[in-house]
Amino acid sequence: MINLHWLYVLAGVVFASFALGSLRDGTNPKRLGNVAFWSLLTISFWFGDFLGDIGNGLLVLVLVAIAGSHLIGRGSRESTSVEQRESFSRRYGNNLFLPALVIPFTAFVGTLLFSYTPLKATGLIDPKAVTLVLLGCGVIIAFVISYAWLRPPAFSAIDEGSRLSNSIGWAMVLPQMLASLGVIFAAAGVGTTIGALVSAIIPEGSILLAVLLYAFGMVLFTMIMGNAFAAFPVMAAAIGIPILIHADGGNPAVVGAVGMLAGFCGTLMTPMAANFNIVPAALLELKNQYGVIKAQVPTALAMLLANIVILYVAGFRL
Repeated sequence: MINLHWLYVLAGVVFASFALGSLRDGTNPKRLGNVAFWSLLTISFWFGDFLGDIGNGLLVLVLVAIAGSHLIGRGSRESTSVEQRESFSRRYGNNLFLPALVIPFTAFVGTLLFSYTPLKATGLIDPKAVTLVLLGCGVIIAFVISYAWLRPPAFSAIDEGSRLSNSIGWAMVLPQMLASLGVIFAAAGVGTTIGALVSAIIPEGSILLAVLLYAFGMVLFTMIMGNAFAAFPVMAAAIGIPILIHADGGNPAVVGAVGMLAGFCGTLMTPMAANFNIVPAALLELKNQYGVIKAQVPTALAMLLANIVILYVAGFRL
């Protein structure tokens, strides 16, 4: 049966390719630091189950040490010249985006086929991970199509993938780290403590106030922690599950989904979400490193208001 384990193997292959591409880049003075960083991530994804909690914890500390010591950088080596890329652009135009569209198309259509055809009874894919597994399949299919159609240099995927990953650096794994932080906060009882404080503040039956605290809490914790996935376990344990769902009888699907969307509004407004807001500003060489955030704030506030309305109406009035 194909399950999440195989996705971790696939992700490990990607990180291993980043390490190999970094090793091949003789123009990067920090290439050995890059090799070490991406190799450790490869080990984490391939052998994390065997390392145990202490082993994985030490691995993370080494990753932080490498990143914090500024041992990661990028070189100037490219797999194709500017003239070659311009030639590709003139020849294929917007069709170059088609391989990227193969990935969500495979995940969407494949999930429908798995759910509503006899494929589900074959036991080939773990039902709990079907969408993620098919997303990984989409990546493989898009990769094969790209090479068969465009015929790039043999190592272009490795070289360009490592060049992009080294441009982003440690921020690429920030979502994973922050999601783990959210689990730690939840296990430490932060959500329970906040829930007790909120329960003492909110009058019984005041659904609107609970919705407001839940939505703004998701935004605030996301801005502090940098990721809605890290904030969600805390706010779900504090307000979402005990108050909105159990006490007030809210729709669990709406409370969960729209709560996450409210958190994403916070993502748009915080420099802690470095991979979304700070890295693009650096790659685009903007004069103001917070330029991306400033441009997103009006949209984030409008979306937050819409999410509050949806959460209140769809979660409790429909």
